[in-house]
Amino acid sequence: MATNKDLLAKGVKYLFGALPLMFIGPIILNSSFKNKDNPYYYLVLSIGILICLSAMYLAFKGIKTITDSLFDNNK
Repeated sequence: MATNKDLLAKGVKYLFGALPLMFIGPIILNSSFKNKDNPYYYLVLSIGILICLSAMYLAFKGIKTITDSLFDNNK
């Protein structure tokens, strides 16, 4: 059972891309909830939600790619 190193590196890149988004998203959400009276509340809230969703997507895709490389799941 050989590991596909190219696919493994691609999965790790996805996880490294998701890592900063996992910190930035909740910070933006927290700042938007603190400033509910601001006219840009809904804009900042939607940006924070999009960043959190993209972090979850990248993390899921990274873990799936890593497991595909480890278990030799050919498409």
